[in-house]
Amino acid sequence: MLLKSCCIYSIGLFSILILLSGIVLVLSGLFPRLLKSVVKKEIVLKNGTDTFEAWENPPAPIYMQFYFLNLTNPLEVLDGDRPAVIEIGPYTYREYRPMEQVDFQDNGTKVAAVNNKTYIFQRNMSRGPESDLIRTVNIPAMTVMEQFKDHSIIANLISSYMKSTGEGLFTTRTVGELLWGYEDGLLKALQILQPDLDDVFGLFYKSNGSSDGEYVFFTGQENYKDFARVDTWNGDSKLSWWTSDECNKINGTNGASFHPIITKDETLYMFSSDLCRSLYVLFEEEVTVKGIPGYRFSPPSMVFANNTVNPANAGFCVPAENCLGSGVLNVSPCKQGAPIIMSSPHFYQADEKYIQGVFGMSPQKELHQTLIDINPLTGLIIQAAKRLQVNVQVEKIPRFDQTGNVGTVIFPVVYLNESVVIDDASARKLHSILVEQNVVVNVPFMLIGLGIVLGGVFMFLMCHQKVPVSTAAERQPLLSS
Repeated sequence: MLLKSCCIYSIGLFSILILLSGIVLVLSGLFPRLLKSVVKKEIVLKNGTDTFEAWENPPAPIYMQFYFLNLTNPLEVLDGDRPAVIEIGPYTYREYRPMEQVDFQDNGTKVAAVNNKTYIFQRNMSRGPESDLIRTVNIPAMTVMEQFKDHSIIANLISSYMKSTGEGLFTTRTVGELLWGYEDGLLKALQILQPDLDDVFGLFYKSNGSSDGEYVFFTGQENYKDFARVDTWNGDSKLSWWTSDECNKINGTNGASFHPIITKDETLYMFSSDLCRSLYVLFEEEVTVKGIPGYRFSPPSMVFANNTVNPANAGFCVPAENCLGSGVLNVSPCKQGAPIIMSSPHFYQADEKYIQGVFGMSPQKELHQTLIDINPLTGLIIQAAKRLQVNVQVEKIPRFDQTGNVGTVIFPVVYLNESVVIDDASARKLHSILVEQNVVVNVPFMLIGLGIVLGGVFMFLMCHQKVPVSTAAERQPLLSS
């Protein structure tokens, strides 16, 4: 009986110890801190690790989709009517972007590499072949007319040449020509005045099979928050662009790489060569991609806001007194002077005047928003979509009859959707990591639960202990015969 009582009291004592241990672990946050410590050690660019392999050659397929805005009423536009466009697309390309010429530096704290990009056309994922014809603004002609509009003699010569060759404000070209380049007659003729002028024009001319220089990244070995952060680009440690922004917080090239353990209140940075600047994104909502939890970050409207709303965008006023409305950015200084205006597709988050200025615009958040979904524990991107629209500022130029009576308008040419979703193999691996994480993090709560269960068992046993059996003498009758 004594042994039985000892067992019961041992259960009670054990339940109290387990319960207290669980409570202490919960309050101390020991297990979450240990987990974060492990993650910090794993997220580092080191040769032979899974993290390095994924950085060097991303396993998830990246796709670049182009949607053209085909002009349907060119003659009416020249008479002053607003343009009417029809969206044609997508024309989809598989994007390969391995890191090459990888060279570890400074005892493994930095790594140098070039990020070559190659685009392979995917006919089965496209609306039609690259030979499809698109009618749009004649960007080389518009650029030349804008450049020489204040030089009467040269302007008259150029206008006469354009009349003789039939070149006008609008042109019809194939998808392949508009994207990757074609020999332009007007640019070729201008080589007489500017011998070093390239006579080939394409929206993404020289972008296929090339890189934009050497980057030096921090590996994260010294500080996990520096993981994949750019230290220098082409030897420039300041990374100052024409906007005079100091992009020393840029993470990644034409995309984003983030440090692990993301919180909702963080501001994340990425670099966009299309905009010649860094962008920042803020937390929007929690999402799930292929069963993986994530935080969705997206650029706020302030990124494209007018300089009166966001003074940081004053650098996009070119010239300084020519500031556009919210939702559009003038990037002509980094596009060789071409009157290129960048925006979100269909002028999403832009001033209503730009949407109403072109018939056929229909901005929709789910289709035209740039977004990045990140797993908060590992900092890995599980889904991303960079969506930008290329526009041209069109206006009447008196010295050029080719512009007719066209009204001043931001004319949409094409928008791109560069997207990636975590591949199935990586999703399964990440899912198993998250399951293990949930088990580890919940160990203190499991101990509390076990302590409560054992405590219940102890109480049950205490309440149902049997009365001790009486001795033989005590069982004898009071009276005997």
